[in-house]
Amino acid sequence: MTNQPLWPRVLVLGFLLSVTESALPSGSAAVHANASDQQVAHAPSKSMRNLYEERKDLFEKTSTLSGIPWTYYAAVDQYERTMTIAKKRPAHKGLISIYFPESEWAGMMNPDQQDTNPSTISVFHGYGRDGSGDGIADRNNDLDILASITYLMSKTGIKEENLQVNLWNFYQNSRSVERIKQFATIYGAFHTLDLEEHAFPLPTSADYSYRSTWGDNRGWGGHRSHEGTDLFARYGVPVRSTCYGIIEVKGWNPYGGWRIGIRDVNNIYHYYAHLSAFQKGIKENVIVKPGQIIGWVGSSGYGKPGTSGKFPPHLHFGLYRDNGLTEWSFDPYPSLRKWEREDLSKKKKP
Repeated sequence: MTNQPLWPRVLVLGFLLSVTESALPSGSAAVHANASDQQVAHAPSKSMRNLYEERKDLFEKTSTLSGIPWTYYAAVDQYERTMTIAKKRPAHKGLISIYFPESEWAGMMNPDQQDTNPSTISVFHGYGRDGSGDGIADRNNDLDILASITYLMSKTGIKEENLQVNLWNFYQNSRSVERIKQFATIYGAFHTLDLEEHAFPLPTSADYSYRSTWGDNRGWGGHRSHEGTDLFARYGVPVRSTCYGIIEVKGWNPYGGWRIGIRDVNNIYHYYAHLSAFQKGIKENVIVKPGQIIGWVGSSGYGKPGTSGKFPPHLHFGLYRDNGLTEWSFDPYPSLRKWEREDLSKKKKP
């Protein structure tokens, strides 16, 4: 594989997309879509499912030209989408949410940090590229963004290990690369971007109870606050995946006992603790879906591996958000109530 950048081939994408409704307003004969065009084309009246389909179609067309799997475009875009939420960055109004800081787009040493000239940006080693064929490298243009991320990811080749090295060179953060790899794996397993469905962690037919316990004091192992919600149920009640995701952690924790951690494509870590056992086949890097049984309610924890019975059987469930450098817990109770209502509603449908 040569080191020749692949981004010029993405210029052809403008022509491919000019005859589809996924990139340009209906009836347009233009070869490129600017930011205002995209805002009109993707008005709030369109359903999320349509947006997912349009976005995936754009990734697949770009993948055909670049040779980079569409799942990696989807994963980088989704990772940046989660960073926009975590870091409270302004959201891009087009289909794509991949974010380039001005200095990275125009080049660190570029005296014009708002530069949109592809030639001078290249001189200063910026990532900005013209993917729409209009002679402008616009940070707000979806096709230009895709051309730029193609250039970034393909600098040393397009094998998976090359993609990850190139992404590490950009992010300088192995955590970011790991998240992107996880998201790509999830998208590859389900072949869709529409992975927002959730499930309550216990069967709604089971005998259980719970209330908001996030932030309560805990004493075992030193003073600490409770980073989750306790759902009390009998031993052996099935514990289910609440999301589409990938198992990131499985095993023993002195506090949580037998526990599982699942990462979803919204970069939320779903934490299940005090299990009595794991479902067969559940291990790290396995892909799961909402409602899939991953284990059973127990009372493990508060000691060395195998310790059990120091408290009534229950499931401790927690949610954690990632900002690229660290994670923090947030109250899962509102999400649990929402997922419970949705599961109960599904049972009522004929």
